Amino acid sequence: MAWTVLVLSGLLETAWAIALDRSSGFTRPLPTAVFAVTLIGSMAGLAYALRDIPVGTGYAVWVGIGAVGTALVGMLALGESASLPRIACLALVVAGVVGLKLFH
Repeated sequence: MAWTVLVLSGLLETAWAIALDRSSGFTRPLPTAVFAVTLIGSMAGLAYALRDIPVGTGYAVWVGIGAVGTALVGMLALGESASLPRIACLALVVAGVVGLKLFH
């Protein structure tokens, strides 16, 4: 259960990062509210997962999922560069996250 919550928390990290960008410095109410709710949910899920997963592994997986998710949203929906080197680097992050799970 802790791993499932950790993955969902990482996805929420993607959501709050995008909402933070869309909030325009907290000047837009809806994205600001989405940011606050998803940030709290992401942190709560991380805290829950860390009861069973070591902090180094849990935090690295959480950040990795959030970073890859945010970069993918940027590339797929926000017009950011989707160059082969960027995709290769994201694949390395995914490999690291999978490795942390496998060797946990």
